[in-house]
Amino acid sequence: MFFVITMHVVNIRNLDLNLLQVFAAVHAARSVSRAADTLGLSQPAVSHALTRLRLVLHDPLFTRAPGGVRPTPKADQLARQVEAALQLLDVALRDVEHFDAARSQRRFAVHMSDIGADEFLPQLMAAVGRQAPAVRVEAVQLAPEAIGAALDEGRLDLAFGYLPGLAGTESAPLLQERYVVLLRRGHPLAQSLRDRDALERLDFILVASHGEPARALHLLGLQSRIRLTLPHFTVAPAILAVSDLAVIMPLRPALRFAARHELQVVEPDLGLPPFTVAMHWSWRATQDPGHRWLREQALAMRFEAAPARPAR
Repeated sequence: MFFVITMHVVNIRNLDLNLLQVFAAVHAARSVSRAADTLGLSQPAVSHALTRLRLVLHDPLFTRAPGGVRPTPKADQLARQVEAALQLLDVALRDVEHFDAARSQRRFAVHMSDIGADEFLPQLMAAVGRQAPAVRVEAVQLAPEAIGAALDEGRLDLAFGYLPGLAGTESAPLLQERYVVLLRRGHPLAQSLRDRDALERLDFILVASHGEPARALHLLGLQSRIRLTLPHFTVAPAILAVSDLAVIMPLRPALRFAARHELQVVEPDLGLPPFTVAMHWSWRATQDPGHRWLREQALAMRFEAAPARPAR
């Protein structure tokens, strides 16, 4: 004996979402007439919508019962998912017009490097937690050449960092930075590092995910002194603490690493200009209420003044 099983696949693109609103109302009211009153529609209009949905889903959905209708098992199963989907869509549509931080469940994606996340996320998430406890933030680190397209296509909401190659975006400055040398406390060369020539006696760590510090090593002519390449800065302090290696990096994260490990910050005259760390976003998102709220939280962050450059 052979059984033929027919599978019906529903393409969401062909489904009128208004039909799901009608379905949810009938399921909740257990009555076509009461659902019609709730929706402000005529009873024939509700019945017609149910007929269309039955044809799409290949199920009667509701059967007659005393005082109204009774949902089929498939309708009961579908109702839970439809209710959740409609609630999510309702939140998204309300966020487009008016962002209610206290109720929003919106997800924001932000680009930050590892040291950028260490700088910005504690303050940013403290503000988000106080005002928008259900909002989700996803921090990612993209390749510099991928950031612009991700912002423009809406896959990324904000990008934080020193991103000189990023063009065509809106931006706001957050803080000023400069490059320093980080090495272990008691390093035998620490006291003699006065200028860029003295750096030629050091061996360096290169962090591949940070193009600008890598470029600084290139500008200083120190490529031949690179002894270790890492994907991120995070592991560098532990290596610096037990070796005579050094790393060139921005001042603020260097100071944090020095405070947490047995390290010291040395600031020879590198001949490299200071730079601005900024927040970037697409012009398409400028008027979005939720996006504007997140930018306001970022702009409200406060940073301690960096120590003055030592006199020479």
